[in-house]
Amino acid sequence: AICDIIREQEVFVMKLTVSKSKNSASFYVQKTIRKPNGSVTTVTVEKLGNLTEVTAKAGGKDPYVWAQEYVNELNRKEYDQNKEILISYSPSRLLKKGEHKLFNCGYLFLQSIYYSLGLDKICRDISSRHSFDYDLNDVLSKLIYTRILFPSSKLSSNRQAAKFIEQPTFELHDIYRALSVLSEENDFIQSQLYKNSQKVIERRKDILYYDCTNYFFELEEADDLRRYGKSKQHQPLPIVGMGLFIDHDGIPLAFDIYPGNRNEQPTLKPLEKKVIRDYGLERIVVCTDAGLSSKTNRKFNDIAINGIQIRSFITTQSIKQLPEYLKEFALDPEGWHLAGSDELFNLNGIDETRDYNKIFYKDRWIKEDLSQRKIKSGAKPLEQHLVISFSPKYKNYQRKIRNGQIERAQQLINNGQYKQRPKNQNDPHRFISREKATKDGEVCTEELVYLNTDVIQEEERYDGFYAVCTNLDNMEVDEIVRINKKRWEIEECFRIMKTDFKARPVYLQTEAHIRAHFITCFIALVVYRILEKRLHEAYTCEEIIDTLKNMIMARPSEKMGYIPVYTRTDLTDALHETAGFRTDYQIITDVNMRKVIRASKKKK
Repeated sequence: AICDIIREQEVFVMKLTVSKSKNSASFYVQKTIRKPNGSVTTVTVEKLGNLTEVTAKAGGKDPYVWAQEYVNELNRKEYDQNKEILISYSPSRLLKKGEHKLFNCGYLFLQSIYYSLGLDKICRDISSRHSFDYDLNDVLSKLIYTRILFPSSKLSSNRQAAKFIEQPTFELHDIYRALSVLSEENDFIQSQLYKNSQKVIERRKDILYYDCTNYFFELEEADDLRRYGKSKQHQPLPIVGMGLFIDHDGIPLAFDIYPGNRNEQPTLKPLEKKVIRDYGLERIVVCTDAGLSSKTNRKFNDIAINGIQIRSFITTQSIKQLPEYLKEFALDPEGWHLAGSDELFNLNGIDETRDYNKIFYKDRWIKEDLSQRKIKSGAKPLEQHLVISFSPKYKNYQRKIRNGQIERAQQLINNGQYKQRPKNQNDPHRFISREKATKDGEVCTEELVYLNTDVIQEEERYDGFYAVCTNLDNMEVDEIVRINKKRWEIEECFRIMKTDFKARPVYLQTEAHIRAHFITCFIALVVYRILEKRLHEAYTCEEIIDTLKNMIMARPSEKMGYIPVYTRTDLTDALHETAGFRTDYQIITDVNMRKVIRASKKKK
């Protein structure tokens, strides 16, 4: 047999410290610990009380003797936990069948946030209104952790949950039963999650961002919810749409789903009304992209009471769709400003290399209906602040993207693969023109295919320009532009759900189960975003998830506890610091692992 002696982490002995004053004394149990950076410090493990309190605890013994004996007993117990463990290995001894040796502990850092958000209490409240035997909190928490770390189907999630140190207490059929309950309690979960999250992280709720996306399903026939529509992934499959609100800091606020063939624009008002009603929001600014900035939505967010703007909007505006005179105003090189300068600039006179990172702007107020419809007689026009910006950097970016698309269009022509129509505004086919060739004034059957330079030149007119409309009358232009630029965070939320959390394709069938699937994705996104904030946004999504996924603990035998077999890094140190517990000692006994688990469920 081969023997290994496994030693626990470095141990410092606890000591009794007595702080004496004129009339009394205070007794403390203190201990020296080593920090991750290698330095040592003394911490108080327990305050035993003042002289009167310790005398009462001593039960007739000398208080100083009793206190020392108490500390000695604590040291003895700690020694028993941290003493050397003798493990024997035999080359002729088989492993036990079905015995797991490796467990993931990365989920504990997600669990720390899950419990701080009070999701366990939310589950208890829901359970009190229903009659079922399974542990809803265990089901939901495992669905959240597996969605972030091991995204897959519900069947696979049930198997993946067995990789965690805390084993699941439910069966697969319990998951599907829980999905129906989660769907029924959707509104309650979202509103309570928002309420609880305010105790965990400061949420700036005066500025909200709204956008929509859709998710495709692996099925051939559509139904009432999963309908054929324009898929953002260009999949010829039934889809379900999702509308999502996030706050100013990119943390999800609320969501809803709708049939995939429905127009996105009408989805804003119902969800915003629910957010205002359920979340108690009073004054908000809603930011959307041009696709959601219908006249109806702008009017809905143009509410003032006693001269105070209660609901406002900031939305992108297509310069190409402006009335002709406003388009001329936007593209006119004269009359541009620069933040912090009183000088007026002509765009034809700037040095785009020197001024590469500068953003020039011009603005004006308008009363026109930008949908170019006639305003009804007696109707109050919607006054809007139109802000046009120009960036040499943005111009260079747009031209770089377009040049790649032009090259692609030329390749399609050369390869004869130009038959389809443009699918969207970025499709290279938009630069390809086809017409019948003529010979001696007669039309030939031969087709002339070429790059349309007129289309290319027309697009180039708008390079570097960007437009925003708002009804805010008390906000500086640079602040309006800055707020609008943060819309990328809602796009990132969709990317994380689709790519990292693999929220699609969806294989569930019933509407209740589909809705519950997106509830778990939504909660997972809230948990992940808060973790990202706690880490000061210093790491990418891929780095965080990969690190958590690979935080593996080995358990060679039941007697010796857990041994970390992952690499300690700056990121693992940061995770431990934010969570308030450590899993990176050379060995962790079962007793200490139970302490870590309790710490991960402690409300902070």
